[in-house]
Amino acid sequence: MRGAESPAAAIYSGRMSVSARPRPSSDAPAPVSGPRFEIRHGGARAVVGSVAAVLCELEVDGHALTETVPTESLPPQGCGIVLAPWPNRVRGARWQLTEPDGSTSIQLLDLTDPRWGAASHGLLRNTAYRLVEHTESSVELAALIPPQHGWPFLLETSVRYEVEPDGLVVTHHARNLGTRPAPWAVGAHPYFRVGATPVADLELRMPAPVALDVDDKLIPVGSHPVAGGEDLRAGLRVGDLDLNTTFALDGAGADESGDGDGDAGGATAPDARREIACLTGPDASTVLWADPAFAWVQVFTPGDFPRPLGSAEPTGTAVAIEPMTAPPNALNSGEGLAWIEPGASWSGSWGARRA
Repeated sequence: MRGAESPAAAIYSGRMSVSARPRPSSDAPAPVSGPRFEIRHGGARAVVGSVAAVLCELEVDGHALTETVPTESLPPQGCGIVLAPWPNRVRGARWQLTEPDGSTSIQLLDLTDPRWGAASHGLLRNTAYRLVEHTESSVELAALIPPQHGWPFLLETSVRYEVEPDGLVVTHHARNLGTRPAPWAVGAHPYFRVGATPVADLELRMPAPVALDVDDKLIPVGSHPVAGGEDLRAGLRVGDLDLNTTFALDGAGADESGDGDGDAGGATAPDARREIACLTGPDASTVLWADPAFAWVQVFTPGDFPRPLGSAEPTGTAVAIEPMTAPPNALNSGEGLAWIEPGASWSGSWGARRA
């Protein structure tokens, strides 16, 4: 006789119904980014992959809002992946942890970005999230972040994608399953577009008044008021930009990045959907919004973004606009980190819409 399901088993199982399981096709290769889940609402459609909970496609009324992640390859240049439990880089893949008793210890993470000598984009970049729920208009995926090199904590994280008639809402959640406070930050790495308009010809507008100074390893060492090609407040043509820059958003601070004090920490309310970036074409725009938890944005404008064969636009200019709850190297600086107490939770949301 089978006993009652334990709370821990319920956490890890996701209680996934048989009907919700992805049905692999016998005549098509499996996507490299794991099983994919399509969601729709009116004219909005999104596709999400299980590896890194990646956003593979987003469109409204047939117009693309994001670049597409091919089924046959990993997300190019991190396209669409979730960055947890920290976004961006940790200098030297090492950081100092201060214990409750005041003692300190050096934590050594795996070096995942040898070019820059860093641990990059968290611990779940190559992890397949499990399916929690899949409905016509939403999908929720979850993953465990267990103790490992440089990370002596136990967190459960989930991401819920829900399409609305004009776009997408993304909600991140983290819960501390361990016995000690755990640091937490999260980001996402979407590349945006406005339909078939060449990305280089789009205008990018962002209200951030401050950009971070970085050293030769792209680690923050200070900040400065935006000017010239970093001043996006009035809008600049994407093709004229050369950015791999972290911006601090106006009116949002580290103390708003979630307090780990319960399920509502950093949660989204309708009036919290402040616009953080706008990408504009000849006849439409893609608007990125976020709640106050996302106080930083990384803007990256590569000139060699690889698009799938047959795409309307060939390999070339792209623009990643990455909402983040903490800046680079946050495990060392402490800036933007949410410390989640045992048993407590954090949540925060961002999204994109066609306008």
